[in-house]
Amino acid sequence: MILKFLRLLKIFTVVIKYGLDEIAMSGLRVPRTARIINGIFFWRRITTPRAIRLRLALEELGPIFIKFGQVLSTRRDLMPPDIADELSLLQDRVPPFGSDLAIAQITRSLGAHPDQLFASFDPVPVASASIAQVHFATLKNGREVAVKVLRPGMKKTIDEDIALMHIATALIEKVWAESRRLKPREVVAEFDKYLHDELDLMREAANASQLRRNFADSTLLMVPEMFWDYCSSSVIVMERMRGIPVSQIDRLAAEGVDLKKLSSDGVEIFFTQVFRDGFFHADMHPGNILVSVEPESFGRYIALDFGIVGTLNDFDKDYLSQNFLAFFRRDYKRVAEAHIESGWAPRDTRVDELESAVRACCEPIFDRPLKDISFGQILLRLFQTSRRFNVEVQPQLVLLQKTLLNIEGLGRQLDPDLDLWKTAKPYLESWMAEQVGWRGFVERFKAEAPRYAHIFPQLPRLMHQALEHHSHPHGATNHEMMQQVLMEVRRSNRLLGFLAWLVGGVTSGLLLAALLARYGTA
Repeated sequence: MILKFLRLLKIFTVVIKYGLDEIAMSGLRVPRTARIINGIFFWRRITTPRAIRLRLALEELGPIFIKFGQVLSTRRDLMPPDIADELSLLQDRVPPFGSDLAIAQITRSLGAHPDQLFASFDPVPVASASIAQVHFATLKNGREVAVKVLRPGMKKTIDEDIALMHIATALIEKVWAESRRLKPREVVAEFDKYLHDELDLMREAANASQLRRNFADSTLLMVPEMFWDYCSSSVIVMERMRGIPVSQIDRLAAEGVDLKKLSSDGVEIFFTQVFRDGFFHADMHPGNILVSVEPESFGRYIALDFGIVGTLNDFDKDYLSQNFLAFFRRDYKRVAEAHIESGWAPRDTRVDELESAVRACCEPIFDRPLKDISFGQILLRLFQTSRRFNVEVQPQLVLLQKTLLNIEGLGRQLDPDLDLWKTAKPYLESWMAEQVGWRGFVERFKAEAPRYAHIFPQLPRLMHQALEHHSHPHGATNHEMMQQVLMEVRRSNRLLGFLAWLVGGVTSGLLLAALLARYGTA
């Protein structure tokens, strides 16, 4: 409890130190409140621009707040340009930790000093993120690699911040009735899970290996190879990738990269990960995406940092694909029906009313380039609609929503004229044809054939068990009672049979004795 209080005090101190209260109050029509706060903290002299103060505060507060800033940096439609520009620096300028700590971490995790493990090792980090930092090295066989080292003491810091978030959500649920629909506890729990997953670098290496296998034959995306002999939970070694950060538009254009194609390729990569694989890179901010300018892989995306990935089951994919296609076809009735059928909206929701509300939110976005769409206004109207119809936020899709925000941000930077919907619609229609058409049926049947071969011989027994279970719906207790009744019936039948044989025997004996007596005297 003391640690939580100290962390809360730390957050409050940072807020006051950098004048974040002033930034928050500036958007509200409460000048009197702002003057009172400034009077309480009269000793402050705030002259640094607000965007720089916000960035410095997030860096001082640690990894969770840094990641929040990274997400915000891609949404230039939701914040002033000065803040968006400054938060983008969080992706590349997080202060590194000491090289001696990195070398100690490598030695402890891999059992040998970097000088023994590698032909060469650069102690100066080339990149520093909120969770880890990266050093370049060369293996003894000549392969150039990148060595990712976990920041010391990260688990403790994250645990403290997550604990405060849990306390905050508990208070919010008590004082804000709307919070039940938004499920803040479930959202924080999901965030907690993925943050702790990111602390295990072996999990990240496995995620990268899976994504590399999924795109092994792709001409759109490259994923570095992992060297498993040099990987542990706090250190991983991967293939060194060379490229230009996707956010450096001028450099990409100077190298001759087709930015329009690059933006549409990014949309295709996203939908391929989501709907074909159900496994997607969920931390796609510009700092984690490079573009290759090497002759053999020119114009391909390069994905980095696989600490956070998302997975979708078949139900999620089917639900999302139906909704996407319904949106693209402007079939708002189907959108409303899908929300009710899935349980996202209450069962008693009127389809026509929800359909009308969704149409009012989404119709303005079609047939317009991305640069002319105000996603902030659309999100606000969708929120108002969801509140009106009590549509529940689904925690399992939080990462997908976050990734969609990143994709929109990347699309805006690469090609402001990109029409996200028209780019994605043909791909989704093709995917749906493969899933629900004849070809999809054949492929699923082939995939399930070994299972069917095992089940078919058991069908008579399984059908008998199902019928028997249907006859006794109250479970095992009634089944046992019925077995006892049957045993009593069988016992009674055997007794009756014995009595029948006994009566028959006695009767036959008496008849035989009478006949012998009659004919014997004759």
